[in-house]
Amino acid sequence: MKDTNKDIKKIVDKILKDYQGDRDIDHIELFDQPDTKMVQEMIGKLLTIVFPGFFREQHYRFYNMDSRLTVLIEDVMFNLNKQIAVALLQREDMKDASEDARAEEAQKISLEFFNRIPKVREYVDTDVEAFEEGDPAAYNKNEIILSYPGLYAITVYRLAHELQQLRVPLIPRIMTEYAHSKTGIDINPGATIGKYFFIDHGTGIVVGETTIIGDRVKVYQGVTIGALSTRDVIGLKGEKRHPTIEDDVTIYSGASILGGETVIGKGSVIGSNAFITEPIPAGSKVKMMSNKNSED
Repeated sequence: MKDTNKDIKKIVDKILKDYQGDRDIDHIELFDQPDTKMVQEMIGKLLTIVFPGFFREQHYRFYNMDSRLTVLIEDVMFNLNKQIAVALLQREDMKDASEDARAEEAQKISLEFFNRIPKVREYVDTDVEAFEEGDPAAYNKNEIILSYPGLYAITVYRLAHELQQLRVPLIPRIMTEYAHSKTGIDINPGATIGKYFFIDHGTGIVVGETTIIGDRVKVYQGVTIGALSTRDVIGLKGEKRHPTIEDDVTIYSGASILGGETVIGKGSVIGSNAFITEPIPAGSKVKMMSNKNSED
């Protein structure tokens, strides 16, 4: 067999030389962005905090709840502090800050994030209720919490959204994209979603960054709540590009609702495969696939 060591050495030298460019992909520093594996591990531990009787830690011990929660929060906070401190390098006002300043800011953010966990649990509890009321195939709440991908995606989104609100770069998106990879449900952490949110089946759902969703909204598989155009991407950053869905709206499978000026009025029902780029009055029933929507 031919000795390939020389060939491999030539390949290594060639690729190392290619790394010496000034492109974004030539970045080789491993420790100035968050560790995605660590963020994924933290998601599991955060779910244990949100649902204390449903998910065990890897090395579970029979502590009392006070001791168990203390150990768990200290563990997550230690790692979250480190990951946020690294992520802050991406924030304009922190990119030139000292390591100590970033560590201090990360600590403040982590403490505030954990103080918001009761709020997250308040919203998630309503989501569980919405799943039980909205899906006749759900026979109890345990089944929903332990096995429904829609609830998993929503819960991860709600945790990531709080970090997004606290101006943490990168980590919220890593969290929701991990949930996306596991469930097929893509909810941007920047979206604003009210209580009692129900996703049925879920595969293929997309919820864009500036989407606003009210209370008691039901969304079925294959729904896109997205932007109208990706032209002038830089100019669109920070603008309202995605629709507003008001309270008590139901959106059936395959519907596409697009554009920042598109508002789906309270109590409307959007039929399967509808394509909507204009505001819809409250109480409407949209049945046809058209820009000029058929309404009752």
